[in-house]
Amino acid sequence: MSISLQLSVLLAVMVIVMAFGWRWQKRHSNAGIVDVLWSIGVGFGAVWMAWSGAGEPWPRYTMALLGAAWAARLAWHLARRVLHEAEDGRYRHLRSHWQSHQGKFFLFFEGQAVLVVLFALPFTAVARNPINAVTPPLILGVIIWIIAVAGETSADRQLARFRSNPMHSGKTCREGWWRYSRHPNYFFEWLHWFAYVALAWGSPLAWLAWSGPIVTYVFLRWISGVTFTEAQALRKRGDDYRDYQRTTPMFMPWFPRSPTSSKEAS
Repeated sequence: MSISLQLSVLLAVMVIVMAFGWRWQKRHSNAGIVDVLWSIGVGFGAVWMAWSGAGEPWPRYTMALLGAAWAARLAWHLARRVLHEAEDGRYRHLRSHWQSHQGKFFLFFEGQAVLVVLFALPFTAVARNPINAVTPPLILGVIIWIIAVAGETSADRQLARFRSNPMHSGKTCREGWWRYSRHPNYFFEWLHWFAYVALAWGSPLAWLAWSGPIVTYVFLRWISGVTFTEAQALRKRGDDYRDYQRTTPMFMPWFPRSPTSSKEAS
């Protein structure tokens, strides 16, 4: 099957899925469902590309397993928040800014269908890999995936545990990974995409696998991740979060600066 046909089928499926997601959002006034469906869509993209790809089994099946497992964990984590918590502050702000205009929300949801296709491009590279063996790059890809998913899972759990304590209302989590990065969950999600760069080693489309970490970083850093999350954190936690910004690296985990040195630097 040609790559264009693979991506067209994926887009058609996700357009329908996101339309149902928009209807759910309209009924429940919670746009957070779009993140759940996006995660599921990317996982489906990995499985679909593996099933319909022309490459050898080892890289295709490994990709399908890793992509589906990553998506299932993330979708489950997000779904629990969507179903049991109020709408995420980012989407509440968007709802207020758009004055609950459902036409704009519909376009937003369908835009996510297009993004699923964009994020599926690395899978097309792996699905064309002609090397049918357990190679060092394949092993490296699995190792990167394990580190990334374990890190993202632990960061999510640390934040959830912190938020569950009523005494922490209005405060910023500085526990575990959150002591070393303001967005460790985003960092590990970005790291996860390098697994497919390794799995694509030897593919004639190996260069295309780099779109995963590149596009993910652009979105997380400047479009849908850090920018919106930090704006919401500043609205909600004010000076406490400003202090956190001064002392803690934004993305890459590293040792925090002391309050004194951060003030001197400013």
